Amino acid sequence: MNIHSFSRKKSAREKISMVTCYDHWSAKILNDTDVDCILVGDSLAVVVHGFDSTVHATIEMMELHVAAVRRGAPDKFIVADMPFLSCSKGVQHAMENVHRLMRAGANAVKIEGDTHQVPVIQHIVESGVPVMGHLGLTPQSIHNLGGHKVQGKDEKRASVITDAARALEAAGCFAIVLECVPVKLGSCITRSVQVPTIGIGAGPHTDGQVLVLQDLLGVDPEFKPKFLRRYANTRDLLKGAVNHFHADVVQGEFPSLAESYQ
Repeated sequence: MNIHSFSRKKSAREKISMVTCYDHWSAKILNDTDVDCILVGDSLAVVVHGFDSTVHATIEMMELHVAAVRRGAPDKFIVADMPFLSCSKGVQHAMENVHRLMRAGANAVKIEGDTHQVPVIQHIVESGVPVMGHLGLTPQSIHNLGGHKVQGKDEKRASVITDAARALEAAGCFAIVLECVPVKLGSCITRSVQVPTIGIGAGPHTDGQVLVLQDLLGVDPEFKPKFLRRYANTRDLLKGAVNHFHADVVQGEFPSLAESYQ
């Protein structure tokens, strides 16, 4: 997978798969899968570091995790999130942050937001760095949006998001993530732009789909958004394995002589 593969897949009507992961061990597993690309998302602030929102992600966090994922997945196309306000303090500040993430191992960066980001996106793209856009529910703007709510449900807001998608395409984005928008809007935007759309809670008609690895593996049973499909029950599997280990230790069954140095 490379930057040109995205447009080719859309032209061929081949769906794009993207999985969000944050560390070396999971990246090693993904490197051996068929998944098209990896997103190192700023959701690591919540999933890995335990904060209540993505606004706590810093460029230092992102840089560290991107480097870990790159070492684990040398063969995958990696997109790195630009964290909260990293693109909103001027072009020079944005370019310094882009430089850090690309140097850490990213192949592209993802920027949340619509038309106010266009000048920065244009500059980044013209500098030779691929940019993925992100519209709909943009978690970095969660305080402004009033919570995790489906976006674009009324005609006026749907039109605004559609126009924003066209603006991001014109600015040079090679793909656009659509998060938590109605099925009809996801389909409309996908038809309205030439670049591929990657949905998360945007219905089945986008050009691709993305899920967080921990979510699709069923690590947190309390996280139950409508868009999530769990492909495994990893939480119970891990609990069972650890409890089995504990029981073996308590009963003196681990380690055996065969697992000991003579």
